[in-house]
Amino acid sequence: MEKYINAFVDAFLGSIDWTWKSILFEVPWYTNYFWGLTVISLVVWGLEIAFPWRKEQSIFRKDFWLDGFYMYFNFFLFAIAISGFYNLLGVLFNDIGISAKSLTILDLSAIPMWAQLLIFFIILDFVQWFTHVLLHKYKILWNFHKVHHSVKEMGFAAHLRYHWMENILYKPLKTLGVMVLGGFEPEQAYIVHFVAIAIGHLNHANLKITWGPLKYIFNNPVMHLYHHAYVLPKGKYGVNFGISLSLWDYIFKTNYIPEDSGTVELGFPGDEKFPKDFLHQEIYGFGKSKD
Repeated sequence: MEKYINAFVDAFLGSIDWTWKSILFEVPWYTNYFWGLTVISLVVWGLEIAFPWRKEQSIFRKDFWLDGFYMYFNFFLFAIAISGFYNLLGVLFNDIGISAKSLTILDLSAIPMWAQLLIFFIILDFVQWFTHVLLHKYKILWNFHKVHHSVKEMGFAAHLRYHWMENILYKPLKTLGVMVLGGFEPEQAYIVHFVAIAIGHLNHANLKITWGPLKYIFNNPVMHLYHHAYVLPKGKYGVNFGISLSLWDYIFKTNYIPEDSGTVELGFPGDEKFPKDFLHQEIYGFGKSKD
């Protein structure tokens, strides 16, 4: 029992220490996700201000500060809170004989590092795409995902506005994806993480970007805006589920971009009754749904 308690405490305190050192610039720049997130956010916000797609939208759009708080809460505060539990699970799995190698399907050690990173990026993105589909398909999961879709004006910070339960859902599946690669998460994985943050911010930004022919590979703000549309195509529970890559939507026929004016209404039926403050949004989904 003492071993499990120590595993929990060590991970929790270690996460706090690492985050504090990140704020003070006492960790290598390439692992400093606190300032990395901050710099990427400021750059994309600057692009929104300089080249707004919806010119009538305020620089400090509706729920701008709420979404800003969500960014740091989900990326750091909740990560600290849950770190001990994930480390404890890792110790438990190891004790019952389940390790990364036991689930390995692909061994990437023999190929160049750039190819390893590319495969790592693609597999993790597919896992997230698949999880995203589940969040829309099943009502019990959709009730948590409504927090993200309660955004009524789109901007970069909406990227990380989501219910804390989504961390619980995404993290194990992403970990499974890593274990399929033999527990592979290279030292250079920071490249993948920073690229994913930047693409996610851009996808939610008030910018009209389509990437030209690359739109069939990379997600973009025009495509993702329709993911957040109030009115969906008849018979659909969602469209444009892509996280970083649009590729999966085109492969599985979940792509939908009827036009690109940027004037589409956002939200979901019944969102006028959805909680507007952080605390009530974070406890939403555990009670009986009102719709």
